[in-house]
Amino acid sequence: MHDLLAMRDLSSAQVTHLLELAQTIKQRPSAWQQTLQGKSIALLFEKPSLRTRASFAAGIHRLGGHSIYLDAAQLMGVREPASDVGANLALWHDAIVARVYAQATLVELAAASDKPIVNALSDECHPCQALADLLTLKEHAGELADLTLTYIGDGNNVCQALMAGAAATGMNLQIVTPADYQPNPALVALAQQQAQTTGSQISLHTQITELQQTDAIYTDTWFSMGQQRDSNEVMHDFASYQVNSALMKQLGARFFMHCLPAYRGREVTAEVIDGPQSLVLHQAENRLFAQNAILVELFAGA
Repeated sequence: MHDLLAMRDLSSAQVTHLLELAQTIKQRPSAWQQTLQGKSIALLFEKPSLRTRASFAAGIHRLGGHSIYLDAAQLMGVREPASDVGANLALWHDAIVARVYAQATLVELAAASDKPIVNALSDECHPCQALADLLTLKEHAGELADLTLTYIGDGNNVCQALMAGAAATGMNLQIVTPADYQPNPALVALAQQQAQTTGSQISLHTQITELQQTDAIYTDTWFSMGQQRDSNEVMHDFASYQVNSALMKQLGARFFMHCLPAYRGREVTAEVIDGPQSLVLHQAENRLFAQNAILVELFAGA
């Protein structure tokens, strides 16, 4: 592993290894305190962030490393291209964690840098979130290959990362979105192709009534940063896709998941997200351990 640009770049063995490593780091944090000793990591963010920024900074510190936050919106684009930013940061830092609007920016950074690039979110994929989600499910629901996860809402970067994660681990994933908001067909095809080798079933739907029983329900905001959508149209299109107590009961869901930030009363009711079935804070906590596993693996043998 030299870079982590997308969840689909990881093999089933790599995903399994990263999840096991994350669990080990979580259980024995003191054993990893010197792993990044002397290492400096640039946090290059075009988008604002709470969980991603705070968890990476804290995680790097716990591994003995140093991080510096850079507001990419002030540095990259009109001021200078991503290729120049990547090439320069690689002179001083040992890795670049980038939270960007476009997947193409990550590709440009990786081509210019001889140091590892980590996708901390792009329009295509959110691998750090997906790994934290898989870790959370494994801890609370059991072996992933025995589970069914249902994703409801916008077929966005989180949905696409979960598709690749499900395909890699043998977990079943049913996705329900309004007809015009489905995930990228090419990425669906790639995930379904890998799923054939792991026994996973990945299915797409447009109606809640088409869904089967599930272990957990996952949703996300209907409005992602950087998207240009008519708010009235979105609210109309997604009105029947809200996760509430009735839907949790209808599908037999034991757990609720959300990557946050959440908008109570919109994509999910307060009763569900703040209730005992909610895993949202466990997901947020596991961001640190999943990301530390990524960093440890990137520097293994270096």
